Amino acid sequence: MSDEAATHYSAVIDQMTIGLRFLNETFGACGRPRVAWHIDPFGHAREHASMFAQMGFDGFFFGRLDYQDRARRMRDKEQELLWRASDSLTPPMADLFTGILPNGYNPPEGFCWDQLCSDPPIRDDPDLEDYNVDDVVGRFLVIANSQSTVYKTNHIIMTMGSDFQYENANLWYKNLDKLIHYVNAQQANGSKVNVLYSTPSCYLQELHRANLTWPLKTDDFFPYADDAHDFWTGYFTSRPALKRYERISNSNLQTCNQLEVLGGLTSRKGPFGEGDSQTMKKAMAVAQHHDAVSGTEKQHVANDYARKLANGWQHCQVLQALQKLHVLNLSLPESVLQSKLSFNVYNPLARPVTWPVRLPVNGTITLDNVFALKVVHVSQATHEVRRQRGFAVNELVFQVQAPPLGYTTYTVALIQDGPPPAPAQQRAPTVIQNKFLQVTFDHETGLISSLNNLETKQSIKLTQNFYWYNASDGNNVASRQPSGAYIFRPNSSTPVIISQTAKTEIIKTSVVQEVRQWFAPWVSQVVRLYADSRALELEWTVGPVPIDDSVGKEVITRLDTSIKTAEYFYTDSNGREVLQRKKDFRPTWNLKQSEPIAGNYYPINSRAYIKDDVDQLTVVTDRSQGGGSIQNGSLEIMLHRRLLHDDFRGVGEPLNEISGIFPDGLVVRGRLLLTLDPPQTAADTHRPLAEGMVLQPLLTFTDGDLKPNTQLEFSGLLAALPPAVHLLTLSQWDEDSVLLRLEHQYQSSESKVSSQPVTVNLQKLFSTLEVLGVAELNLSANQWKDEMKRFDWTPEKGTGHQCCVS
Repeated sequence: MSDEAATHYSAVIDQMTIGLRFLNETFGACGRPRVAWHIDPFGHAREHASMFAQMGFDGFFFGRLDYQDRARRMRDKEQELLWRASDSLTPPMADLFTGILPNGYNPPEGFCWDQLCSDPPIRDDPDLEDYNVDDVVGRFLVIANSQSTVYKTNHIIMTMGSDFQYENANLWYKNLDKLIHYVNAQQANGSKVNVLYSTPSCYLQELHRANLTWPLKTDDFFPYADDAHDFWTGYFTSRPALKRYERISNSNLQTCNQLEVLGGLTSRKGPFGEGDSQTMKKAMAVAQHHDAVSGTEKQHVANDYARKLANGWQHCQVLQALQKLHVLNLSLPESVLQSKLSFNVYNPLARPVTWPVRLPVNGTITLDNVFALKVVHVSQATHEVRRQRGFAVNELVFQVQAPPLGYTTYTVALIQDGPPPAPAQQRAPTVIQNKFLQVTFDHETGLISSLNNLETKQSIKLTQNFYWYNASDGNNVASRQPSGAYIFRPNSSTPVIISQTAKTEIIKTSVVQEVRQWFAPWVSQVVRLYADSRALELEWTVGPVPIDDSVGKEVITRLDTSIKTAEYFYTDSNGREVLQRKKDFRPTWNLKQSEPIAGNYYPINSRAYIKDDVDQLTVVTDRSQGGGSIQNGSLEIMLHRRLLHDDFRGVGEPLNEISGIFPDGLVVRGRLLLTLDPPQTAADTHRPLAEGMVLQPLLTFTDGDLKPNTQLEFSGLLAALPPAVHLLTLSQWDEDSVLLRLEHQYQSSESKVSSQPVTVNLQKLFSTLEVLGVAELNLSANQWKDEMKRFDWTPEKGTGHQCCVS
């Protein structure tokens, strides 16, 4: 069961593909599941439902939803519904019947018969003093009849089991056999309850046979709370380094898959036996688990997930050069730059990219010993010297280009008589700008004060700063619930500002302009604007989060603007379609808000934005995070969490990440990309921007001279795909066939130009592959598309709209 808040849709599709392929190959077509079963994930994403529908599932059952939502649905008999999970796909393509289980994944109270349970077994010998058949049957009939009043048909489902159970299955089945026998025996006395062993698929079939109409839902099931002060919105950010590592691993997996196809047979016959990408595919699939990328596992388990991902990288033969890439985390030795350094830039996108390369440099090179770049395929060399980043003293920065689904080779050499580096200007910045954007800074505070789009002549007031929420320790009189890996529970609705001002330094070169900001010893940022970029980059560094006051902290960055949002904001669903959110509001019930901060947080997988009729500020993230719009014109994103208490939801330890590398606490670095556009055209900017953030160019290095006749540039495509089309998957399926997924990456109506249908000629797509034939499969590639038949469901008339007045 993949997590539904912190996962990206592309990784979930890969996870489901590898699992469903195993079932097909092991059990055949009769083993293909018809029901999706997410009994434990903590909130449910609309994009997941859309994917499950496109994978051929007839229905979807889950166990957890907000306690207020459940109460309303029980009252109105709407615990079973039709989920219309896409604004863009024509119904019923993304329609999915959805059922909410009565007890999560647990049995009814009093009917737990595992070795871990304390409920008494059924004792059916009348001579026993503790004979209890009549009591058990009576209690069961009461529960069954009560449950039938909150569901729509005369069929109801009970989950008989729980987490960590059936290690001794005989205990369960012995008692279930007795329960079925004695309950059904009551039919002779007029009982209308019939109990039988069943499956989710059989239950769903009976619901379909009932031929009823079902309430329609078009939003999602976030955020999830199981009580008034217990919102499961902390895990949207928990373990931010692991979340980033998973996202990078996904990018590298797609690169590995593509290169195994484009490189032919030799690239797939590696030293590790089976197609070497398989180890990486399995590691990524496991990382989608709802206690993996979610950040809700124990520390040693999180370490193991990271180890598996790292091992997957090493098992991809075509990524073996990554071993030399690790040098970027430290520095390039002086000896390398005294000779030559060559590297490939591979672009996994189906369109050309321009990408900034930043090479840390260390050693005995001094600023008097000037150097420049000698770069293949670039007519004019540019450079920057960057100091005090990691362990490196200097940093080379320059732009590279790479063709679609291809690479370009570059060479860097030390030139003793090159131009001098740009000096750092030790003064408060006023403005940085390129031909697209202008960013103004307050001279007194060193903070951003405005953002202007020079193309569209838009201007907004913008202030960005860092804050933390003090985490509740569980000693609150109203609720004993502390913040933990799952739950976000600040002890105040007012965050603590880290600093009113930032110490600043500005660097300006022909490649990039940077304003470096220091807010505290543990919080810093680089505001960065590249010469050809329509996005402003905020590279933040947070940690170690101080806990010397014995208080856990949840660190956010907040963007305060002049945009008139009227309490609305927007977040993506698993990196794909975007949903509208509103403060203190739920579309399908009248919310009684009890946590004004945590109760307004939503998962942000790849982007969030705020807008009015004139301006839209979009923030593209480099990993899954949590955030919300607590104040009008404001957007906040949680970056890091360090907590001192467990939240009593199963982890059993505080979220306090320390290691040999970070003995004082985890230090995390990440990037946010900001764009300012008219709302009507904003998607034309943020869609390709987010696409490029998820699938980034891969750099592989070698020292010394290139071999003679080295091919310096290659593209696997004959031409770039249209901007609206994303090449989602290119992977070797078997010896003679390739799995190809193309997707239209624009939501309907979000762009006048890019939301239109697009035609692609597959026979004129690849430069090295001859397309002999094409057969279309469902989304998970476990069934031919023309053979995919799903149940038809009828929605109730007049449902699917917002029911409630705020």
